[in-house]
Amino acid sequence: MSVTEIILASASPRRVELLQQIGVKFTQQVADIDETHQSGETARAFVARMAEEKANKVFQLSSKECPVLGSDTVIVVDEHILGKPDGYSQACEMLRMLSGRQHQVMTAVTLVNNGKHETLVNSSDVEFMLLDQAIIDAYWQTGESVGKAGAYAIQGVAGQFIKQIRGSYSSIMGLPLYETRLLLQKAGIPVLGKPVCA
Repeated sequence: MSVTEIILASASPRRVELLQQIGVKFTQQVADIDETHQSGETARAFVARMAEEKANKVFQLSSKECPVLGSDTVIVVDEHILGKPDGYSQACEMLRMLSGRQHQVMTAVTLVNNGKHETLVNSSDVEFMLLDQAIIDAYWQTGESVGKAGAYAIQGVAGQFIKQIRGSYSSIMGLPLYETRLLLQKAGIPVLGKPVCA
């Protein structure tokens, strides 16, 4: 019997929207993991590990009949990994670091299927306009910084700050659709409502 549905190991509305956009059937289940960055760990290794741990944790908690998709996103600037801000001061600090320059957005996606996992990582470049404190304060007031890596959401109000992107827009939102499709294709999961050829 072929599997036609997956479990999304995320509570992110953006990942939900993106999966729906490509016609994937899924349910959601979220598992808490320790998201502490390990000393000496590169951004790429860290984001891949986070995606893998999320997917593996949910797979272990599930009936193990459906593949599990996990994803994680980090912002990287000057080799600093920017996660989700813990409040106003940290959000301001992050946005000042991004102001007037280019940074990288790394998103990893992992599919656990039959107990085995595969992970792909997308890295995209984003260039911000200069942000003064008045703009940063006004942006904070929108509430959009909360729960967002790097304290911004490209698909929201912050879209107006973006001078240029080089890479995957969906990855910057939180789920690289090209890489996601590749993983689903290997597992024979239907995309766009039709079975995907291997």
